[in-house]
Amino acid sequence: MVGVRTSRITSVGMTVGVAATALLLAAGCSTGGGTNPSPSSSGSASGVSGSTTPAGLERFYQQKPDWQACGPAQCSWLEVPIDYANPGSGTIKLRMLKVPTTGAKKSGTLFINPGGPGGSAVEYASYADRVISPPVLAAYDVVGVDPRGVGQSNPVVCLDGPQTDTFLSTDPTPDDPAERDALVRESKRLGDACAQKFPDLIKHLSTQYVARDMDVARAVVGDPKMTYLGKSYGTYLGAVYAELFPDKVGRFVLDGAISTSLSNDELNRGQAEGFELATRAYVASCVKQPGCPLGTDVEAGMAKLRDFLAKLDANPLPVTNDRTVTKLTEGWGVLGLAQAMYSEDSWQFLTPALSSAMLDGDGSNLFGLSREYARRLDDGRYVGNLVQVISAVNCLDRGSSPMSDADREKLIADYKKTAPTWGRYMAWGSITCESWPVQGLKEPMRIEAKGSAPILVVGTTRDPATPYVWAQKLAKELANARLLTMNGDGHTAYMRANSCIDKAVDAYFLNGTLPAEGTTC
Repeated sequence: MVGVRTSRITSVGMTVGVAATALLLAAGCSTGGGTNPSPSSSGSASGVSGSTTPAGLERFYQQKPDWQACGPAQCSWLEVPIDYANPGSGTIKLRMLKVPTTGAKKSGTLFINPGGPGGSAVEYASYADRVISPPVLAAYDVVGVDPRGVGQSNPVVCLDGPQTDTFLSTDPTPDDPAERDALVRESKRLGDACAQKFPDLIKHLSTQYVARDMDVARAVVGDPKMTYLGKSYGTYLGAVYAELFPDKVGRFVLDGAISTSLSNDELNRGQAEGFELATRAYVASCVKQPGCPLGTDVEAGMAKLRDFLAKLDANPLPVTNDRTVTKLTEGWGVLGLAQAMYSEDSWQFLTPALSSAMLDGDGSNLFGLSREYARRLDDGRYVGNLVQVISAVNCLDRGSSPMSDADREKLIADYKKTAPTWGRYMAWGSITCESWPVQGLKEPMRIEAKGSAPILVVGTTRDPATPYVWAQKLAKELANARLLTMNGDGHTAYMRANSCIDKAVDAYFLNGTLPAEGTTC
């Protein structure tokens, strides 16, 4: 099962997606809560639904933000308990960034989360004018809160740059005992390092904790209900919040949705098929263009792509545009391919990168896409800590039991029936969580959010990272939801150059008007 990550900032905003391959070392999509606060510690589950300040948490809910100039925006700190079940045992501070409304009359606060787990909501909010429409910016303050362990909120950084390079370059599809041992070793190395450096915090990073932090943030900014835009993993965070605090749900939009009922196998299989569909769409476009390195036929082109990735295993290509990495391994190569699947705008960069690699034997351009995916600079430094914290959260939200080699091979063969290109990669998707030092929940958290206001779920038909069927499932699972569909490619829909989607989302945020049942853009 693969994790969710934040992708690059493009001209149409920050896209957010689920990681593929080497980041599948980093564990699976979050769907529940591992080591979580007691249900009685706050929220509607405690019997305090409707209460402004849950008992025992008064000093957190009643704190006043000290907004200071932060570039063109404003920043503050939010103090929350490390453990909501034992709020006196210690606290951490979360970074918040606010972009004040551009209008004369404020409707409230729009909280936004770009996904991950590990995407910086503070960074995302700083791009508010590119990820939120002008009419919505004129109605709301936009606030991003870096989740615990992420960005500027006590970031969990377990490996240094060279160690992270090794982690990402490791062969994600081992085909001999030595490669398998290396994959298992690097996966375990990450978990052990996190446990050693963050022995307490690592136990309290699940999405349920983050959702409770968000409710504190809601109260601190003075909003009686939360207005929220979550993308990719941010949709799961929103769904968990809605389950814990249904009476605090205002206008929620969950874009690039993750169904909360999926098993580990369903998550991995769904993403294998999602990336397969997206890759096929790219190849179908490429083979129509002159000079496509994949030829002129879709099936033959898909086969050439698989063959190219397999050859990288034994024969990595030279890289000349980085100060520390000199070889494009299979691990790096698949990351570069995955990066281009999140938006069809990136296909124009993938084709020349593949041409350089497949025809000229130069892996530099494809490695550039890989580096962009991992948010890595050419001097070896990583921007943010998404590559590492993605495991720390996901392995709590959904634990995984070790799998025998025989069972893994059966799983690979099964996945490859519907995803011949991506099946083998995704079948190894839960490897990091199989040895994670903190036990996560074995079953998904049941989420219905009964009693919430309407929730708008948005799905894209050829989304590689969060397949459209997941949006359909989530809309059915939630007690009060409406599905909005974008017929197209890429990950997420809002503010990605589809005016029909943008108008529908804006109408909900501005007027509370839901699109008609069955609306497809």
